[in-house]
Amino acid sequence: MSRKIEETIGKSLVVGELPEGCRMCMRGAKLVLFITGLCNATCFYCPLDESRKNRDVMYANEVKATNLDDVIKEAESMRAEGTGITGGDPLIVLHRTLGAIKTLKKHFSEKHHIHLYTNAMKLTLEKAKMLKKAGLDELRIHPTRSEDWRKVLIAKKAGLVTGVEIPAIPGKAKEVKRKMRILEALKVDFININELEFTASNSLSLKLRGFKLKQGSLAAVEGSEEEALNILEWAAKNTRLNVHYCPSRLKDQVQLKNRLRRRAAQVALKHEEITDEGLLVKGVIEVEGDLSSIRNEIIKKLKIPSDLIVVNEGRRRIETTAEIAIDIASAKLLSKASIFIVEEYPTADRLEVTRIPVGRALGKPN
Repeated sequence: MSRKIEETIGKSLVVGELPEGCRMCMRGAKLVLFITGLCNATCFYCPLDESRKNRDVMYANEVKATNLDDVIKEAESMRAEGTGITGGDPLIVLHRTLGAIKTLKKHFSEKHHIHLYTNAMKLTLEKAKMLKKAGLDELRIHPTRSEDWRKVLIAKKAGLVTGVEIPAIPGKAKEVKRKMRILEALKVDFININELEFTASNSLSLKLRGFKLKQGSLAAVEGSEEEALNILEWAAKNTRLNVHYCPSRLKDQVQLKNRLRRRAAQVALKHEEITDEGLLVKGVIEVEGDLSSIRNEIIKKLKIPSDLIVVNEGRRRIETTAEIAIDIASAKLLSKASIFIVEEYPTADRLEVTRIPVGRALGKPN
């Protein structure tokens, strides 16, 4: 009964059907709602940053959120078609989680697809029914104890589309295959297997257990992908399960890039150019004096459209297109100004990625 392993649009691999939540994530269409860092599990491979781990904080994508209005605002900024709720364990703050699901559904409509990750330690039939009633579309269980694997049955009884999501830990294939037999009997809807990754917070823990960085990768664990492929090939031959392998490269090269593109298309100003990676490129002029007067002088002398050069009061600088910034430098209009070509994320904090002095861009010494 061997089935075909297929490549997805995100270059991941799947046998059977791909979960809807994964389809939307690959398109960059899902808001990532980190609803709490609180968690009862103690996974040695936990990737959470210390600023979030075991802290009751909330983030919408990269933006710290103090309430659900902040979450809605960030979702709107990227035209989110759905939301992935994660943590920590969202069930620890069940009231907040239910409120988020209801609010997102009410604001964006029932078509707004919501999936949620939990270790299922706190999952009961009553809570599963509450999640279903609130509007949850998909529950993803990351079992950390042997008794939590069977909690798929609880979620299924509540009428939830239910999957299991686990990391591919080298040396654990035999154990996973045994669990997959149980999951098939429980009629699990899908299984996601993620490539194990090094992060700043779990690096020491992984190294102490003998794990190494995969050659040519910045984060993937050596042997994790091979373990996942072994499991995937076995599942294709021996089960009817829907199994998806998600490599670490998919998050940055596909999911994040597409999400940034969506947000950039919403927030880019007229003088900002969107790159293939979803970043924003523009010219930046840093100069002392009355910025509005300087801007008006530039407009008058170079006869440029006023909407292509603006004053950024928050950062005390003038911004324009990269081409106009080069023209300003070439015309030597501002003798004491520092002029740069800047590349930044389209996120709320506009994190700067690169800054090139225009002198260098023109092929001149700085």
